[in-house]
Amino acid sequence: MSLYVDIRKKLENFELGVEFEARDGVMGILGASGCGKSMTLKCIAGIVRPDSGRIVLDGVTLYDSEKKINLKPQERHVGYLFQNYALFPNMTVKQNIMCGLVREKDKAGRERICAETLETMQLSGLEARYPAQLSGGQQQRVALARILVNRPKLLMLDEPFSALDTQLREKLLVEMKGMLADFGGVSIAVTHSRDEAYKLCDTLALMDSGSILSHMPTKQLFADPGSVAGAAMTGCKNIAAAEKTGEYEVFVPDWGIRLTTSKPVKDGLKAVGIRAHYFGAKAAQNRYPVHITNLVEEPFEDIIAFRYEGQKEGTPDVWWRLTKENRPKSKELELGTAPANVLLLY
Repeated sequence: MSLYVDIRKKLENFELGVEFEARDGVMGILGASGCGKSMTLKCIAGIVRPDSGRIVLDGVTLYDSEKKINLKPQERHVGYLFQNYALFPNMTVKQNIMCGLVREKDKAGRERICAETLETMQLSGLEARYPAQLSGGQQQRVALARILVNRPKLLMLDEPFSALDTQLREKLLVEMKGMLADFGGVSIAVTHSRDEAYKLCDTLALMDSGSILSHMPTKQLFADPGSVAGAAMTGCKNIAAAEKTGEYEVFVPDWGIRLTTSKPVKDGLKAVGIRAHYFGAKAAQNRYPVHITNLVEEPFEDIIAFRYEGQKEGTPDVWWRLTKENRPKSKELELGTAPANVLLLY
């Protein structure tokens, strides 16, 4: 199963121009609000028509501007979980699910599929309840059930956890990962949360102002985002302009330090990034004196702000995140980081 998308659409603040291919598994699209993530899903679903391009799902052309093909949403075999779930408030759980069984004409078949889905989605016993009588997690499962009974070839999730509180979000994320694995087809999950993207998605595309910056396996992308925007979107707190000074060396003017890298430094380097977890008081390489300026306690970790000995005035403090038991006893110490932890950003 595969999905190929190559579309363009003029929007108010920018032009949406995306090209990607997704195969079995979960593809994530990570980006800030308003960058074009949801618009991409709407174009795939047929809710919005692109200005030009092509969309092909499992060998079937859904949209082709040159060939004048534009299938109706109900002809695309696409399931779309909206951010607010879009349940019918005046219908029961069972009635909402039955609305998804438009292709099943046999009444007994409809009842059987609905009953099986209720059990699979852990909704048995809730058939007669209305959406307002359900928890956020139950509403999400009803919305998913309504989609899945129609046996879509593609499942798209638009910010599926944004309406949920933190505790419920963590629980349902684990459930959702299992359900998507059982689904077996192509899934796309749009999110602005890097934590959700990392936990849920097999591959990840970073989007900014209507364009895909990069698309690769999720863990690989977090390990080496490759761009300043990519590093920021994947949660890197320490990013500073840098200059190439050797095949495996860079100079960071704002920090006043040179860093050894594990990868060759290419021409066109813009910056380096070091994630807050990557510093260590025992690290032997890229080691420099620092002065601690602030400490913020979290429930299980500390965030320590520090400055290098030769750091420029007016530049942001550097962040170091560590467990409480490793909290330093002095404000003056030396910190280092392994060359493999220096992110080269172009």
